[in-house]
Amino acid sequence: MRKDYHTIQGYGESEIVIQKSRFITYVNRAETEEQAQEFINNIKEKHKNANHNCSAYIIGEHDNIQKANDDGEPSGTAGVPMLEVLKKQGLQDTVVVVTRYFGGIKLGGGGLIRAYGKATTEGIDVAKVVERKLHHLMKVSIDYTWLGKVENEIRNSVYPLKEIIYADQVEVLVFTKANEEADFINWMAEITNGQAEIEIVEKEFLEFTVN
Repeated sequence: MRKDYHTIQGYGESEIVIQKSRFITYVNRAETEEQAQEFINNIKEKHKNANHNCSAYIIGEHDNIQKANDDGEPSGTAGVPMLEVLKKQGLQDTVVVVTRYFGGIKLGGGGLIRAYGKATTEGIDVAKVVERKLHHLMKVSIDYTWLGKVENEIRNSVYPLKEIIYADQVEVLVFTKANEEADFINWMAEITNGQAEIEIVEKEFLEFTVN
């Protein structure tokens, strides 16, 4: 099972102007190469008249898919520095496109590398970085007489409460980190004097914003 990892929260875009050239950055999450290519093609279609639509993406649990495209800029001055920003920030499943409208002033190789790197960084800042942490969804089945105490304890704990289902018994669905199930089960048994039935329902990633 995939371990905790960093990615972006979702779609974001930003724009900077350097020496009269416009650099418009588009960032999105992509969990497959097909999704990344589709996103890139949509941006290219949107900006048919742009001088360049440079792109980069990293996909997969082990960063096994990495691509960079300079789209006409001098080799290694656009796609690669964009990819390096993704790698430096430790992002996975992320695609970025930087559209450039040339302003008439050449930036040189070093200037292009800095410009595309800066544009990518600003786009990521807008999209926001999140950490996806693996959790187990636990189902706690209890009599209604325990509901008030259990709900209060959970809401004041580190365990995120997903929902409460009111049936013949109360079913309280709670997330625990993937390595804290035993601690949670023991804690819940202590609260309910062993009257709770607890089972793991499924595994799920929760997202937490990275400052």
